[in-house]
Amino acid sequence: MSGQKVRVGVIGTGFGARVVAPVFRDTEGCEVADVVSARDEAAANALCARRDVDLISVQSPPFLHRQFVRRAIEGGHAVLCDKPFGRNLADAQAMADLASQAGALHFVNFEFRRHPARRALRAFIRDGVVGTVEHVQWNAFHGVWLDPSRPFGWSFDRELGGGWIRLSGSHTIDYMRWSLGEIADATGAVRTTIAERADREGRFHRCTAEDGYTALLRTERGAWIAIDATSTNPVERPNRVTVIGSEGVLELINENPREEDARITLHTRHHAKELFSFEQGNTYLAQMLEWAGAIRDSVRQGAAEPDAPTFADGLACSRVMDLLVRRARRDGEPPAEPT
Repeated sequence: MSGQKVRVGVIGTGFGARVVAPVFRDTEGCEVADVVSARDEAAANALCARRDVDLISVQSPPFLHRQFVRRAIEGGHAVLCDKPFGRNLADAQAMADLASQAGALHFVNFEFRRHPARRALRAFIRDGVVGTVEHVQWNAFHGVWLDPSRPFGWSFDRELGGGWIRLSGSHTIDYMRWSLGEIADATGAVRTTIAERADREGRFHRCTAEDGYTALLRTERGAWIAIDATSTNPVERPNRVTVIGSEGVLELINENPREEDARITLHTRHHAKELFSFEQGNTYLAQMLEWAGAIRDSVRQGAAEPDAPTFADGLACSRVMDLLVRRARRDGEPPAEPT
């Protein structure tokens, strides 16, 4: 279907309607056939059954991913699934198996691979700018869940696929895999700062999912990765990624994440040199448009573009998250024994 328009059906009226559908509409060579609510099962099933759709973008909550990915594949479509990729490892494995058995094209929303500063950092790492990578420190302190009046929903329910590890950490873990290779081991600690929240009807629920975490990961090549992240930070602070190698240190600092500015500095024993910087408007929109273009090209050619994240990436990320959550200490409890 080279050169033809790629028709996209979107399931999800949250992020799907607010971000994904407009991005595909603004991507040359794409057309949005329809956007339906994930809560309207009949409408979603009808969309998956349409013959005039090339790609189904499943932007539902994770506890509905498996259901609609199956419907999309049964309809004969390529399928794009949001992250986190299902509620847990079992969901991720089932969806990966479905796509493999059907020979369907499949992708996962790890759009932050297209962030210009992250792409530049990965290139420096892989070009050996600091030699062999030995340790990475990733600090990401956000305040998006700080407001205790934010209504209770699936994001705060562990069984439904919620938690800051899956919602935000999945991007970080995917980036580390993409840049440094597979992750062989994971442990850490999780915390729930706001213990309960009211739903939209005013009923209070206990938050069973973490809103912050500290992770320690080890790659198959022997590099260690320490991630410290929270969603309840009361004061905006820079995001910082420090890559320590055998010959130097790379430091990525996002001084003001809301303003989309970043710089990468190389530190050696003798000097510090800025290797990359940018200050621009909506970097997120730019990376989403680039990401949508890669999905379009993949569907047109019938094979995933290089660096286009697939269900295999979603499954690998889910394995790491599952291991991390199982081994993590929770709220001061002693760590679980390794399994």
